[in-house]
Amino acid sequence: MDPRESQLRPTFSLVIPVWNEEQVIPVLYERLVQVMKGVGDSWEVIFVNDGSTDRSLELLLELHERDPRIKVLNFSRNFGHQIAITAGFDYADGDAVIVMDADLQDPPEVLLRMIERWREGYDVVYAVRTKREGESKFKLWTAAAFYRLIHSIADVDIPLDAGDFRLMDRRVVLAMRRLREKSRFMRGLSSWVGFKQIAVEYERAPRYAGETKYPLRKMVRLAFNAITSFSHVPLQLATYTGFVFAGVSGVGIIIAIFMRLMGNAQLLGQATTLVSVLFLGGVQLIFLGIIGEYLGRIYDEVKNRPLYIVADAYGFDPPAQLMFHASRRSQVVSSSSESTQSAVHAEATTNRAPSADNA
Repeated sequence: MDPRESQLRPTFSLVIPVWNEEQVIPVLYERLVQVMKGVGDSWEVIFVNDGSTDRSLELLLELHERDPRIKVLNFSRNFGHQIAITAGFDYADGDAVIVMDADLQDPPEVLLRMIERWREGYDVVYAVRTKREGESKFKLWTAAAFYRLIHSIADVDIPLDAGDFRLMDRRVVLAMRRLREKSRFMRGLSSWVGFKQIAVEYERAPRYAGETKYPLRKMVRLAFNAITSFSHVPLQLATYTGFVFAGVSGVGIIIAIFMRLMGNAQLLGQATTLVSVLFLGGVQLIFLGIIGEYLGRIYDEVKNRPLYIVADAYGFDPPAQLMFHASRRSQVVSSSSESTQSAVHAEATTNRAPSADNA
């Protein structure tokens, strides 16, 4: 890499997905500026407008005109929160990339502690919620149950009670750019790539204004994406259940034969047969649905559509004109393993102090 390019790159890139957040954007900007003033390094903020229908894009463009550190990606439509984070990764130039929500539930003041950990040599600093204000008991219970379920069945170690609020070193971001799967669970992918990770605890604040962007329907969809992306347990459960019912059926057959030979007719009749057939049919349909979820994800991958389409990009130099996710930034990773490794090593130069392990 040209040393001049390294000097022009910001040290920190903040990636913030936005969907109908016009009430929050001005306050979010002011708090970010106040926090980042104390960092002492260059920074940029990449707002990803995920198809907002309010004045969010207008407010973001006003901020961009006032402050060149504010950059805006405008999607052609709503592609979803996880895809918006992916786009931010593709366009981020910083030595470290920070992901946070726009609703101020993730306090910007926590960034200073995350940056401190990064400078100590950690590659991923994820924020763990010790308390969640302004959320219903139902959401608190379901969120806690989900995190413990995915932690117990996932193929990788996904931290408990940790959302998308995290800091990642550039080499982690470059590794994640290579993961282009369609059904995305970003906090799981950041665990899958590995590297040196550490937690920072914080109390999650209530939403500053507006309504939640994760209603029950989206929460369920995110949970399905997480489970099917990082675990085969649902498929294995179908196999285990089949063996259990086969064993129970075998025992039942033996009991039925014995009772018939003993002259007992209690098991005769249609009611028992009907209940058994309906029960087993329901179990079969459930597992067919589980298999269908996995097949549907395979179908999405085979179609190989782009993850997102960028209608407009503001503040990128040279101006980003490509509409698909295969931008010039994501193309630094070559298709061949040899060039990929060299690109990762070349791009992973950071301004932080070396860790004690590497000193």
